[in-house]
Formats: sequence, structure tokens, C-alpha cells
Amino acid sequence: MAEQKITKSDAEWRAQLSPEQYATCRCSATEAPFSGKFYEHDAAGTYVCAACQAELFGSDSKFRSGCGWPSYFQPIAPAAVAELSDDSHGMRRTEVVCARCDSHLGHVFPDGPPPTGLRYCINSTALDFKPA
Repeated sequence: MAEQKITKSDAEWRAQLSPEQYATCRCSATEAPFSGKFYEHDAAGTYVCAACQAELFGSDSKFRSGCGWPSYFQPIAPAAVAELSDDSHGMRRTEVVCARCDSHLGHVFPDGPPPTGLRYCINSTALDFKPA
């Protein structure tokens, strides 16, 4: 069964999230490369949405892509994230959002490792971590 969709007012999101989390999750900001707390994080566990705590990525799908952001080759479940067309900044990309609360997470690119060939490039500010 799918988790219930979470909707909140802008004021509620601002009260709940840090300024950095709000900028990323609600305004689609991108943290500076190589700066995020989960970029070189290698512990076993589950990466969850910073805004709603939905499970997004398992540590077993994390890999070092060298791109400057935490990278995963697949979400923890197909329905954990949603993909949207993003034509901002003069580029055509695929945005990744939390399927439960629509928070911006990052983007997905077709240059990842097997078995999927995908690279989910995700902002650390959009994530929390639950150790195994």
C-alpha cells in the first residue's frame, strides 16, 4: 500500500526545515558539490527524505560517482521517488522528487553503474540517514 501523500503550507515547511533544507526541498536549490554531509558517507542503513522521513535509498545502492553529490543506482523501491521533466537552466534533465511529499531531491542521469545504468544525484540537504 502506498504511503499517504503529505501536503503542507509554505509556512509549515519553513517552520519544520532548516533554511538549507527548505531551499533544496521546497525551492529546488542545489548544494555546492563536494560539500554535503552524505557525499563520502559509507555507513550501512537507509537514506530518508529530510522533509517527511520516507525511505528513499538504501546504502547498498550508493556508489562513488565523483560528481560531488551522493549517488545511488536505484531508489529503495520504484514508488519511493517520482521523476519530472526539468528544462531549467537551459538544460533538459530529469528531476527526482520524494513521491510522498514532492520535495526536490536532485536529478537522475543515464551514466550510472550496473545493474541499472542510472545515477541518482541527490543533495545531502534533502536527506536524513537511519543506520542499519
